[in-house]
Amino acid sequence: MASELIKHISDATFEAEVLQSDKPVLVDYWAEWCGPCKMLAPILDEVSAAYEGKLQIAKMNVDENRDIPAKFGIRGIPTLMVFKGGQLAATKVGAMSKAQMTAFIDQQLA
Repeated sequence: MASELIKHISDATFEAEVLQSDKPVLVDYWAEWCGPCKMLAPILDEVSAAYEGKLQIAKMNVDENRDIPAKFGIRGIPTLMVFKGGQLAATKVGAMSKAQMTAFIDQQLA
């Protein structure tokens, strides 16, 4: 039950949804078979509500989209990337707690 605040993006929509966004975007690269990705999903739902208006959260399925993950050298999932002003600002690989995720986001929004 993903939050309606989270956008599902693809190779085709990445530029418009992420690079041209007027606010920072947190992209979650994930896959159906990935256990840690599933653990991250409810945390992303909570965080999307907490940061509504300040941060857009987007998910990209790496099995369905190969170009963008390859372009950014995604080797392991989950990988979280923060984009600001069309540029990659920060990357975190692996599952994390809600506290770790909010610290990571706060650092980027500061």
